[in-house]
Amino acid sequence: MSEDNVKQPEVAAEAAPIAASEAAAPAAGGDEAAPAKKARTGKSIPAGIAFIRSTFNNTQVSIADARGGVLAWSSAGKAGFKGSRKSSAYAASMVAQDAARIAVAKGMHECEVRVQGAGQGRESAVRAIQAAGIKVTMITDTTPLAHNGCRPRKRRRV
Repeated sequence: MSEDNVKQPEVAAEAAPIAASEAAAPAAGGDEAAPAKKARTGKSIPAGIAFIRSTFNNTQVSIADARGGVLAWSSAGKAGFKGSRKSSAYAASMVAQDAARIAVAKGMHECEVRVQGAGQGRESAVRAIQAAGIKVTMITDTTPLAHNGCRPRKRRRV
């Protein structure tokens, strides 16, 4: 009997904190099953690769680490440009600046640039990346070139 008396206060002591936390949970946020989210603290990536794809209709910039994992990306549509303004050099500079700002916040300070396409925003995007505080180590043009490719369709007879 004396052992039961000793165990009962321990059980009551364990139940008290559980009841207190259950009572505080609904008052805090209203969501009963929502776990607290931790702030992401990823490691700093000092160098990477910036991919600029400049077409006649749009400009897309993605900044990746050395292995190819994308850290930041942006496009003219995401930046709020619509229609023919998406293909402008100004839109390309805003897109590159937006992506570069995110990459700088993640610790990047130097990158290699790979440009693809024949749009208006090629040079302005590279300049915007430099202006955002990222040192450009190398600029490579990766635009695909056809080596006379496949056979064309037959001539149209009118």
